[in-house]
Amino acid sequence: MIDRIIENQIVNNFDRQKVTILTGSRRTGKTSLLKKIFSDYTGKKLWLNGEDNDVKKILENRSVANYRNLLQDCKLLVIDVAQHIQDIAAVAKLMIDELEPLHIVLTGSSAFELTQKGYPLVGRSISFQLYPLCQAELSSIENILETKQQLENRILFGTYPELLQYNLNKEKQNYLKELVNTYLLKDILEFENIKSPALLRKLLELLAWQTGNEVSETELGKMLGISKNTVSRYLDLLQKVFILFPLSAYNKNLRNEISKTKKWYFFDTGIRNTLINDFTPLALRRDKGALWENYFIADRQKINQYRMHHAQPFFWRTYDGQKIDYVEKINNQLSAFEIKWTEKKIKVPPAFNNAYPHATFQTINTDNYLTWLK
Repeated sequence: MIDRIIENQIVNNFDRQKVTILTGSRRTGKTSLLKKIFSDYTGKKLWLNGEDNDVKKILENRSVANYRNLLQDCKLLVIDVAQHIQDIAAVAKLMIDELEPLHIVLTGSSAFELTQKGYPLVGRSISFQLYPLCQAELSSIENILETKQQLENRILFGTYPELLQYNLNKEKQNYLKELVNTYLLKDILEFENIKSPALLRKLLELLAWQTGNEVSETELGKMLGISKNTVSRYLDLLQKVFILFPLSAYNKNLRNEISKTKKWYFFDTGIRNTLINDFTPLALRRDKGALWENYFIADRQKINQYRMHHAQPFFWRTYDGQKIDYVEKINNQLSAFEIKWTEKKIKVPPAFNNAYPHATFQTINTDNYLTWLK
């Protein structure tokens, strides 16, 4: 099993009277990670499965006496797939407020956030998100040569953990198609009132074709025959289930800067390619640059969140066509990245340099990208 970066962060909080919430899209390895952590924990512990009807019935009796009898001085309680337990946040709040010492871990698909009403765990919880494997995690099982050799494979098929067991490209394609058709939208369809699942899938397909481009929600609505507000709602849900993330345009309200549009990227490029059913080798693709841009920015998002760098991500463009693919802001310090497949000497756009003279500028390519993903 590949070591996940957030494992130590999760374990280091076990001596706190808190609730750890571990979420992420389906099949990213949440249960496997928690089983490893649970096995290594030497104190008194209890593991419950949120899909078990007996577990649901026991937790329904929301009383301190019931929970004390259930836990019997356990120091660690893990409830897997916790989104299936009604009012689980209120249940965890009562336990953590009344039973000491105790640390609770709630694992759940992204639906955990969709199903919680109100904020019963405010001030009592620590949240972590688990994504498909990032390069920093993969580097623990391979050398630099192997990483370079696997780059195209990962851009095409993504980095969901279970893909590591497949050697044939056809097997990887079949796995991804099952993931998209069976699991990808399950949380939204199960917990939200979506009247037309086909529209949600079509929206994802449209965004897949527009990877790396600015997207208008109004135009998306026209293409799908739905309102801009419905598009906005769908996009919000797709963010909550960790399929997509947006980049907004960075600006200081200068007259020539784009300010209102967004770009949308997939947390996993394998999902993107599955949606458009295209696993053609990169040498034959017209969208190679967009795929590479998506892969780098998504992995950068993962490592920034795992390392708690709190970087705000943007893109930058002016109305006259000057642009930068990716901009990060940390404590008012700007770092700009132009992302190219091959090494090219690119100068910082004059308008950006004039507006932000103290920003750093870096060209990212396949020769130097690892520096920024570890």
